[in-house]
Amino acid sequence: MNRLALLCALLACGHASAQLHLPGPNLPLNLPSGLSQGLGQAGSLIRPVERLVDRRELPDLRSLRFEQGARLLRLYPDRIEADPRGEPVLRGEILAWNPSPAALQAAQAAGMTVLREDRLEELDQVVVVLAVPAGGATAAMLDRLRTLDPDGHYDFNHLYMGSGGALPAAAPAAAADAADPPSPAAGIAPRMGLVDSGVQADHRALRGATVRSWGCDGAAHPAAHGTAVAALMVGRDGRFRGAVPGATLYAADIYCDSPTGGSAERIAQALAWLARQQVGVINLSLVGPPNGVLERTVAAMLARGHLLVAAVGNDGPAAPPLFPASYPGVVGVTGVDRDGRPLPEAARGPQVQFAAPGNHMASASPGAPPYRAVRGTSFAAPIVAGLLAPALPRPERERARAAVAALARQATDGTATDGTDKGLGRGIVGADIRTDPASLR
Repeated sequence: MNRLALLCALLACGHASAQLHLPGPNLPLNLPSGLSQGLGQAGSLIRPVERLVDRRELPDLRSLRFEQGARLLRLYPDRIEADPRGEPVLRGEILAWNPSPAALQAAQAAGMTVLREDRLEELDQVVVVLAVPAGGATAAMLDRLRTLDPDGHYDFNHLYMGSGGALPAAAPAAAADAADPPSPAAGIAPRMGLVDSGVQADHRALRGATVRSWGCDGAAHPAAHGTAVAALMVGRDGRFRGAVPGATLYAADIYCDSPTGGSAERIAQALAWLARQQVGVINLSLVGPPNGVLERTVAAMLARGHLLVAAVGNDGPAAPPLFPASYPGVVGVTGVDRDGRPLPEAARGPQVQFAAPGNHMASASPGAPPYRAVRGTSFAAPIVAGLLAPALPRPERERARAAVAALARQATDGTATDGTDKGLGRGIVGADIRTDPASLR
């Protein structure tokens, strides 16, 4: 039995993980199961918030994604199923990348129907969502399509999740303003993209920034994960600040507070929108399995000169690579604590290009109080994206490479004193962009 299936069984039997009070089924945002004993019926902390913020770190997060996947499968079996590796996918859906008319005819002859067709004109791509016939097995139909069209590109419609956790919540900030951070180079207007859950655009940390939103048919679905990541990119409020305060953020909500949010299809659509907006640097604090359609969409973005920055995930240093961070050309980011030590749950490998603060830090949260302690590679990636953004306001391949090289020259502690690799890629950046939760009391 694989790890995800085992977690499914445990959750169904009332394991402590089933007591997680998650704000939505699509992103792992709240406390891991190890802290759930400190929660009351409404998910509020019984012990004083100040004590948790000041003296207690968030625990290792390496089981959180598996618990979240198991929870999705348990709660929504009519809409979500597992692929052969146990990863959650949209039930009965197969993605076809740039299928030929003959390939679509063969799929329909096999009993499939076209559910949706996404024309990603900016990327010169078409993604067609095919529906498996009633009673059919998605994995078996996928194998059949690949046999019928061996030159085609087909895959499951995988679901992707956030790569971090949070404590509920630091006390409201009432501190005096800190000094303004350095401004970007003259003539450069910082702008960056975000593919995540919804952002509370009117949060006090984002009042000085411009947030342009996409997704959910224009409806706003503010979420904790997206708001925290956005604030680390463009926020400023008293002692709290993100990497590029006041910049313009193009934020794509691929979840819309739905259990079926975060699919590979939606990520592709969001990237196409950001390509249309000519946004140079895009942050994806999302992780999941390899997916052929997502891989080709990422490659198309990189070929246009975009920089994609992604969290490497918290499944543990020995876990298989997670995506999109592990696709060639993507800037993978891991997290470190305030002493520059790698998070024990953070992924390791060649996909790691930079490290940034990912623990002992606070970020914005919808509602009250307006800040919470956060941990995970989800919250390191936006810092790196923000540091890269002023050098690449619009996509340009040569300039993108130069931006990464320039940031690498600023990095520190990429290797130990004996020359061995510390698993931090080119080193740590953005160490000063860390707001200690205790400073916000």
